Amino acid sequence: MFSDHGCRGRVELGALPEEIESRLVSLPGEWLEFEPESDAVVVRHAQPSSGPDLPVIAGELVQILSLVPPELHREIAGGDFYVHTHDTGQFVRLHVAPGGALHIEWANPDFAAGETHPYRGRVETQLDPVVQRIDGRVCLRATDPEAVAAELQRLADHFEGLYPEGECRFETTDDTLVVGLCALNLDAHLLLGVLEEHALEGSLEGGFTVTAFGREVLPEESLQIVFEGGRTLVRRPLLWSDAAGVVS
Repeated sequence: MFSDHGCRGRVELGALPEEIESRLVSLPGEWLEFEPESDAVVVRHAQPSSGPDLPVIAGELVQILSLVPPELHREIAGGDFYVHTHDTGQFVRLHVAPGGALHIEWANPDFAAGETHPYRGRVETQLDPVVQRIDGRVCLRATDPEAVAAELQRLADHFEGLYPEGECRFETTDDTLVVGLCALNLDAHLLLGVLEEHALEGSLEGGFTVTAFGREVLPEESLQIVFEGGRTLVRRPLLWSDAAGVVS
């Protein structure tokens, strides 16, 4: 995973005749190059300096693939390049299938079809807590719901984040607390700690989305925290149309 515009990945071309390898090595390019030691297309180490990211990268990949004769396409094992575009803020996969077919896919995050697993702590997100944005709705039962609401409000008020415009909204009835989270700048791990400490066993319901303030949210960085059947779960979005393209 990477957190700014750029490109990562590799495409395996398989064993090629020396003549073809020589032509591939000599190709000019800003982003991609052929690595004869591994028979693969890789990302250059030099920092690219011109041209919109996606058209240049896709064009270089097509140029490289076009030098492989059709009778050798069966040797292409394939692979992926993942591109964060600087000019449009999109996340794109260039997928080369075994045999050489090239597919271009734009990330379309789908939480409902994505991966779900038990919450494992702070390691779940690489987003800096000071820019984390929390949106959602959580319901719980507690011995003193008004005291829990007050503690959550103090946590939000005193958190040293960079974007203080969000808010918590509370509704209390008897032993129940409903928390509305709207553009709240807060560390998701700290929020979970308070909720799980005070919620009566198995009473947490609902959930919230964790994204970021201050820049385009990278699709593979976003996640959802959901409470189901007494468990705290993490949902990560499915980005591509097939499971082989999931970025983890």
